[in-house]
Amino acid sequence: MDYTQITPEEEAEMLDTIGVSSVDELFEAVPESIRCTEVLDLPPALSELELQRALREMADHNHGAHDMICFMGAGAYDHFSPVLIDQLISRGEFLTAYTPYQSEASQGSLQAFFEFQTQVARIAGLDIANASLYDGATAAAEAVLLALNITGKRRVLVADTVHPDTRTVIQSYLSDLPAEYIQLPSHEGRISAETVRSHADNDTAAVIIQSPNIWGLVEDSKGCFDATHEQDKTLAVAIFNPIAAALMKSPGACGADIATAEGQPLGVPLSLGGPYLGLFAARDRFLRKMPGRLIGQTTDAEGRRCFCLTLQTREQHIRGAKATSNVCTNQGLLALRATMFMTTLGTRGLREMAEQCYHKAHYLADQIVQLPGYSLTFDGPFFNEFCVSCPDDVTKIVEAGKRRGIMVGVASGGRRMGRIGKPDELIVAVTEKRTKKEMDLLVNLLSGFSVPSDEVPA
Repeated sequence: MDYTQITPEEEAEMLDTIGVSSVDELFEAVPESIRCTEVLDLPPALSELELQRALREMADHNHGAHDMICFMGAGAYDHFSPVLIDQLISRGEFLTAYTPYQSEASQGSLQAFFEFQTQVARIAGLDIANASLYDGATAAAEAVLLALNITGKRRVLVADTVHPDTRTVIQSYLSDLPAEYIQLPSHEGRISAETVRSHADNDTAAVIIQSPNIWGLVEDSKGCFDATHEQDKTLAVAIFNPIAAALMKSPGACGADIATAEGQPLGVPLSLGGPYLGLFAARDRFLRKMPGRLIGQTTDAEGRRCFCLTLQTREQHIRGAKATSNVCTNQGLLALRATMFMTTLGTRGLREMAEQCYHKAHYLADQIVQLPGYSLTFDGPFFNEFCVSCPDDVTKIVEAGKRRGIMVGVASGGRRMGRIGKPDELIVAVTEKRTKKEMDLLVNLLSGFSVPSDEVPA
């Protein structure tokens, strides 16, 4: 624990330097009505040793993927990240750097973001990518805004198999705009091309499909996007998993005009839910309408290779009210971390990671469905995530798993997931980190619920 002590003498010196005699005098400019004048009910002062012990005891109450077997997913995944990345990202020039407002003076950062853009564009199978956005949900919402701006149309079709958080953010973005949000109904956990065809019309700006979707199923993206393009100028927006893209057809190969993703699987720790980073790639004809920042490569006056901030469609700069988005920065540190991750693993490493996720998930699914009362909720291809219909309330299974040190998955009928599923449905995710022993422990736990019972096994 880093700690910098301020002695009474140092405090007095600082107050004297700024010309006040006390801390109370320092805050006299703040109206007393909004000042907190109550004496804080703090415990007695502790020695450094006692404080460290007390903090450790409090921290021991926190449990998660760092000390439990994690089968949770639904948007955030427990992937392996080489220790090399933690070592490099902790360097002072990376860890303490802020958004480069005098960007051309930050050639190292710009080069890293340029490499990041190149890697994301290749994974997405599209022409260009920006230097990241805040997270996957806002990236999807920005794709919707781009489609509205490009096409001049006002209807947006969003599959109900898109993550509920992403759908909520899109709806929030559109709430004060002259745009109509339409939710496409799924059948057996997937969206059909016929559903897209029957809902799209001449005023449809975009169709948004997530694959693998919230249930872990692989959508017929090619068919859905072919149906989308039957309407003139309507854009196809893909929400994808960057690890799955190493094994499956890329969004671009499936006909997507824009592709967005949550970048957390690319070496970003779970970190209690964030911060994460959004990936955004598109066809080159949308270059000047893309949100956020885009780094370009050029040469300086002496002919040397260098990098520059080519586009920054932000309201603070010359575009002003004509800015395409109010996104004015990028997740610099996390984009750099993702760049390190993709570079360290390389093409073969990413594919091997994806293959392990796929095969381990299918092994676990095969074992679970052999248990009496268990079945896959949906019949369809999946990557590393699947939904299981259980013979008992999932809440009981989740609590039993916690007691055994296993995070068994995400309850699709819970409040966290917007109650999109039923009380007996469990979304299970498997990454390359899970071992056969760990998966067999989960199967053993689930077997205790094969016959519905009001009692949770010990």
